[in-house]
Amino acid sequence: MKIHGLQKMTLLDFPGRVACTVFLGGCDFRCPFCHNFELVDGTARPIMDEEELLAFLRKRQGLLDGVAFTGGEPCLHKDLPELMKKIRELGFAVKLDTNGYHPDLLRSILTEGLIDYAAMDIKNTPEKYALTCGLSEMDLTPVKESIRLLMDSGIDYEFRTTVVQEFHQAEDFHGIGELIKGAKHYYLQCFTDRDSVPFGNLHAPSAEALKEYAGIMKQYVNDTNIRGVD
Repeated sequence: MKIHGLQKMTLLDFPGRVACTVFLGGCDFRCPFCHNFELVDGTARPIMDEEELLAFLRKRQGLLDGVAFTGGEPCLHKDLPELMKKIRELGFAVKLDTNGYHPDLLRSILTEGLIDYAAMDIKNTPEKYALTCGLSEMDLTPVKESIRLLMDSGIDYEFRTTVVQEFHQAEDFHGIGELIKGAKHYYLQCFTDRDSVPFGNLHAPSAEALKEYAGIMKQYVNDTNIRGVD
């Protein structure tokens, strides 16, 4: 497996862990507000292979205690479970970031006990999901299946939505709430513009709007919080 990026240490990406973040290329979505679009469209070249990553981790035993996989969409890589096994054998906890569109691989990962934490993006209310993913249409069945898998898994997990002024209004969060009602944790993440974002003229919601949306979501997920706002 090719590795497209590596953040050698983070205290933010894996709750409760001192971790590194591994970036994998490719994604089946084309979200206009994506921060890592160079991983999505293939312009980012690999920086190392799997064996080089494992060599790096062997040198970090005792310094790091977790490895977070993100992308792109990690679950596009069918050999991901095998790499996770090797990483766990080195003594590291594993976290997965996913868009939830590959429930079969997610089920395999969960069944084999290969992750300690999962973070799944919930893009929007069902009626606006495809639009928010940059697609003309999509079947939400895989997303709903992944939601249920995580909620029934017994591991720690979170759902999260990157909130963009042009894509999200208050009523949308009732639809999101119905999708994940009763979940453990939910985070609203404030969009921030970067040079790597593929579509211009997108804006962050106001702090007041985020608070309003969080209030709506607390009706569905008690542990609802806002990220990315001081």
